[in-house]
Amino acid sequence: MRYQSYFNTALFIIQQYKGEMPLAHFIKQYFAQHKKHGSKDRKIITNACYAYFRLGKALSEVAVDIRLKAALYLLLEEPGVWEIVFEPLWLKDWPAEWQQRWYVLQQRFSGLKYEDIFPFKNEVSEQLDIVAFTQSFFTQPDVFIRIRPGEKENIVNRFNEAGIPFQQLSHQTIAVKAGTKIDHLFNIDAALVIQDFSSQRIAEFLQLIQWNNTIPLVWDCCAASGGKSILAKDIWGNIQLTVSDVRESILHNLSKRFQTANISNYTAIVADLSQPLPKSLLQRYFDVVIADVPCTGSGTWSRTPEQLFFFSAAQINTYSWLQRAIVQQAIPQIKPDGYFIYITCSVFKQENQEMVAYIINAYGLVLIKEELLMGYHQKADTMFAALFQKPKQT
Repeated sequence: MRYQSYFNTALFIIQQYKGEMPLAHFIKQYFAQHKKHGSKDRKIITNACYAYFRLGKALSEVAVDIRLKAALYLLLEEPGVWEIVFEPLWLKDWPAEWQQRWYVLQQRFSGLKYEDIFPFKNEVSEQLDIVAFTQSFFTQPDVFIRIRPGEKENIVNRFNEAGIPFQQLSHQTIAVKAGTKIDHLFNIDAALVIQDFSSQRIAEFLQLIQWNNTIPLVWDCCAASGGKSILAKDIWGNIQLTVSDVRESILHNLSKRFQTANISNYTAIVADLSQPLPKSLLQRYFDVVIADVPCTGSGTWSRTPEQLFFFSAAQINTYSWLQRAIVQQAIPQIKPDGYFIYITCSVFKQENQEMVAYIINAYGLVLIKEELLMGYHQKADTMFAALFQKPKQT
């Protein structure tokens, strides 16, 4: 009966949740108010809630309890401990293969198709494998670790000594299962950084820029938690760094992270780049501007499936206009012959390739490299990046 209780609790949370905050925060608030749930209980209930939203837009007309059963059916290779919540009709046909369970659901719910989960195929970048991308919503992404310079041997040894399973994807990238505890082994941000695999691949763009013993002036204009700045520091070494974001609280948290990462020589400026720049930025010109812009986040929805559930296609246009506003403020601050790196975690062409065309046409920048960084085969996010160079003045 315990799992029936878990099911009922998940149903209650799902019915109360309206998308006004991240699902993780909402669930955390619920558990803070209902302290009867132990650690194992919380994990099971949380996974059930996430399962419900992984169906995206599919079966939206179905009763919440039936939809949750459909989601659990699709995610579980066997009913196991959840058997108690399913009727015999469900239990008699439960294939181990995901694709077979999908076929069973299609028979049970007439007309069900992939496009129901993610009904935005006309809006996505052409390179996207929309079937593989849609299937990725039903897989919990891994956690990715970027090894900082000179720390590889130490980190690999400590993982092995602790007996923690890991996969080494490259000389600097390690993947572990979600929920793996490593805080007790490492000082996060000192020897290693928690950074999605596709986000780490921004290094491929940074490495195309060579400085020939000069110290570049770098502006991370939507710095957030500073992950791209730390990456730039690790690749280029000695840089003169400026970071900006819309709120003082963001930069305060960034400063604590930079302290751990041993980054001290930088300037932090509060700036809303959808508005005219403050004088402190207007007077500065940079060799590189990194713009990891606000976006729909559609490339990360396997981590935050509730965003897919509540998403409206109209939001693409809203973000596209915000991205244009940011670009309009950032590009004039690039020195002639300098570089602009445009980044999103979106799969939508209006935020990606159409923004590239806009940047070229409106500002005359030269495109060096662009790529949709498709992470769904590595249990990672999908991102987009483009590197431009500003022509020399004539």
